[in-house]
Amino acid sequence: MHSNTGMPPEIGAVSIRRRRLLKKLNSQKYLFLMMLPAILWALLFQYGPMFGVYMAFVNYQPTLGSFWTSFFRSEFVGLEWFRYFFSNGDFYIVIRNTLASSLITLLFSFPMPIVIALAINEIKSRAFKKTVQTVSYLPYFISWVIAANIIVTMLSADGVVNSLLKFLGIVDSSILFMQEGKYFWWVVALGNTWKDMGYSSILYLAAISAINPDLYEAAKVDGANRFKQIRYITLPHLKPTIVILLILALGGILNAGFDQHFLLGNSMTREYSDVLSTYSFRYGLQNGMFSYAAAVGLFNSVVAFILVVFVNYSSKKLNDQSLF
Repeated sequence: MHSNTGMPPEIGAVSIRRRRLLKKLNSQKYLFLMMLPAILWALLFQYGPMFGVYMAFVNYQPTLGSFWTSFFRSEFVGLEWFRYFFSNGDFYIVIRNTLASSLITLLFSFPMPIVIALAINEIKSRAFKKTVQTVSYLPYFISWVIAANIIVTMLSADGVVNSLLKFLGIVDSSILFMQEGKYFWWVVALGNTWKDMGYSSILYLAAISAINPDLYEAAKVDGANRFKQIRYITLPHLKPTIVILLILALGGILNAGFDQHFLLGNSMTREYSDVLSTYSFRYGLQNGMFSYAAAVGLFNSVVAFILVVFVNYSSKKLNDQSLF
């Protein structure tokens, strides 16, 4: 049966939905206009460079002419660079270092912002709370060049850490933290935690501020102390935020960080400090093996994507909380 307009019902329904969509878009046109710079930035700097993935499948030779000429005229080698990476003796060492450094960092850096947010939320004095927040945020705004120098100075043979250990009688001679590889992963993990934990706590503080204060008042009436209020009110409300950030953290497990490993590492700790990002930098820019470095970077990205999807799926099945 056709409508009075002579138009089939399904076509009429589509037309109505289209008019509603256009009306909604028109009413929110200024919001979309504000989004335009972010969309352009993502297209130019996130999606635009993805054409360079092709370099991982060719034997790129920058001597063939201009960049575009060299890029498209280089010999296509397929998966040869990936086979070389997997069969290379460096593969095990680089993957081991990347996973170990990232997992140890996650062990310290993931729970610390939650602890800091809970502690700051318990501070009653407004002025003192702002002071603590500011002090905890400051390391995040320090570049890794400066942060690395601070860490190296503190861990040097006559630095404050060794001086304190000697004063307490824990050691008799200085520990060479920056010259022995067995300490490197822990140094990087603690450095990452110190630098990022204050800033990362902002998300948790924002989530805590959205909790209805009446819940705490009702808990007090029922005789719940502060620890029970944190356990039964604050933490359950933080669970969605914790799950989403954990998914993102596990998805980026192979992104151990370039700056800290490059600046804190040296020839004596390379066996422990060489991760995927520094490895691809050394071979790509220092040794001129651009295609090989592109293959290593693409491997990193593909594994990270798979991890995000897998962890998100697992979280959705187990806790009904997911990123998408």
